[in-house]
Amino acid sequence: FMASLQKRNERLYFRLLIDHIEELMPVVYTPTVGQACQEYAYLFRETSGFYISIDHKGRVDELMSNWIDEDVRLIVVTDGERILGLGDLGVSGMGIPIGKLALYNACAGIDPVHCMPVTLDVGTDNAHFRLDPLYQGRREPRVRGDEYFEFIEEFIQSVIKRFPNALLQFEDFATPNAVQLLERYQDRLLCFNDDIQGTAAVALAGLYAATRITGTPLSEMRVMFAGAGSAATGIANLLAIAMEQEGLSREEALSRCYCTDSRGLITKDRETLTRHAAPFAADLPAMSLEEAVATIKPHALIGATGSGGTFTQNLLEIMAQHHESPIIFALSNPTTKAECTAEDAYHATGGKGIFASGSPFNVVNINGQVKVPGQGNNAYIFPGLGLGALVAGITRINDEMLIVAAKALAETVSEYQLQLGCLYPPLNTIREVSQVIAIAVGHKATELGLATLTTGADFPQIVAASMYDPRY
Repeated sequence: FMASLQKRNERLYFRLLIDHIEELMPVVYTPTVGQACQEYAYLFRETSGFYISIDHKGRVDELMSNWIDEDVRLIVVTDGERILGLGDLGVSGMGIPIGKLALYNACAGIDPVHCMPVTLDVGTDNAHFRLDPLYQGRREPRVRGDEYFEFIEEFIQSVIKRFPNALLQFEDFATPNAVQLLERYQDRLLCFNDDIQGTAAVALAGLYAATRITGTPLSEMRVMFAGAGSAATGIANLLAIAMEQEGLSREEALSRCYCTDSRGLITKDRETLTRHAAPFAADLPAMSLEEAVATIKPHALIGATGSGGTFTQNLLEIMAQHHESPIIFALSNPTTKAECTAEDAYHATGGKGIFASGSPFNVVNINGQVKVPGQGNNAYIFPGLGLGALVAGITRINDEMLIVAAKALAETVSEYQLQLGCLYPPLNTIREVSQVIAIAVGHKATELGLATLTTGADFPQIVAASMYDPRY
C-alpha cells in the first residue's frame, strides 16, 4: 500500500510517513523491508530505481545518461549481496536503496527529486533465486575479482562525471567488498558506507548516552563485540578513535575492544586474521563468547552477528553478575535476526540491563518498572549526516564528523528518556534530531576545511530552510 501510494501521490506519501513515523518506519524500512526484498519479484508492479547489469560493462555512463533528473544529489547503491541479515538477495535488494532514500526524505527533508536508488546486478549466489522464473536479475553466480571492481570503477567514474556534487552511499555490500570500496573511494568523492560508518556512529551515540546512566566514561569501558564483520569492526574502530579523544593511546583504546566470531574470541595467535579484525585481536587464549564475557567482564556487549538468539540467557546473566548496569546492544536486523529480544535482556539481568536494538521492540514491564528499549536505528544518523553534507557542501566525510554526529545524537536524549532506560530520542522528533546533527557536522567540516559553503551563525536557519516539507 505504501509503495503504491508513493507512486500515486508522492507528497501525500511523505506527509503520511512524517506524521506517523513511529508506526510507518517499520513498514517502509526494517523489519518489513527485509520481507519485501525476499518477496520482491512476487510483489513487483512497476519499476522503481535504476538497475545496472554487469552485462552493460563498457556502457555504464551511457545508461546513466538516461536518468530522468540531472540534478542528483544523493545516491544509495547496493549490489544486493548482504541485505540486512538475510544474505544474498541479488537485485531483489532494490527495496533497501528505495527504503533508505524514503528515510532521507522523511527524516531529514532531502527533496526526493534529487534522489537516485541504484542496484548493481553482478549475479547472485542465491541458488533459489537463480532457479526462480520470476527473479528479475542475472541467473548467474556472482562476478568477483578484477571484473567486479572494474565494473564498480566504471560506475563511480560516471557518478563523478554526471553528478559531481552528489553524496554516494554504499549499502549492504558484503564485508570484504564493503571495506575495500570504502577505502578505495572515500578520498576520491563524497561517499559513505552506512553499514560500517552509520552503524558505528549510532552505536557510539548509544554508548555516549549510556555513560550518563552508568557514570563510567567511555575511556574506562571494556566492550565485547559479537561479530567481526564490517558492522562490528566499524563500531570498534570508531569507538577506539573516540576513546583516543578522551586521552587513551591508540594501543590502549584497541585493547579495550574485543571481537568474537563463530569460532569464539579473535586472538593474536589465529592462523588467519582478516585485515579489518586484526587490530582488535586479543592477546589471550582462544575461548567461546560466553567464556570471553566471563573472563574479560565487558561493560558493554554489542551484537552484530546477523544470527538470532546469539545472546543466551546464561550469557546475559554473566553480564549482570559483573556490572550493576550492563549495556546490551542487539543490533542485527530484521527482528528475527536480533541477538536477543528486549524482554530477554531485561529478564535475564533482573531489569538492570541497558538495552538497545536495531529493530523495534515493545515496552517491557519488570519489577514494577517500565523499560523502554531504545532502537539504535541508523536512521538517527545517516539522514542528518547527509543533510549536513549537502547543505554545507562537504567534500569528504571522515571519522571526526561521525563522532560529532554521535555526540549530537546522544545529547538529544532527555533525562526522562534515560530514566526509562532509553538511549535514543523518540522517533517522532527525528526531523529535529537530523537538523541538530546536520548543524554539528557542517560546523565540524568547516573547522576541518572540508566544507565549500559557509556555515556561520545563520547555518541553522539555512539547514531548516533547505528541508523538503510536503505540505499542501
